[in-house]
Amino acid sequence: MGTLGTILSILGGIGMLIFGIQILILAFKKSLGWGLASLLIPFVVLFFIAKNWEACKTPFLRWAMCLPVYAIGAALTFYGAFSAAG
Repeated sequence: MGTLGTILSILGGIGMLIFGIQILILAFKKSLGWGLASLLIPFVVLFFIAKNWEACKTPFLRWAMCLPVYAIGAALTFYGAFSAAG
């Protein structure tokens, strides 16, 4: 169970990283200020996504689809670790 969870966590994490970087690239293409703010100030990237929904829709929805894969993988990993220990 733990191995499957680890694999799912890694795949979900890599997907979230890739699509998060794509959103940052869109922010930097918009302007240097948006890019730096999205990179350095918490939650500004969410405001950027809402303001530029048409451009950010695809990478954001793909990022959102990777989130449950990551969460399920993390849950399986923790379950596998605790069931092996106890």
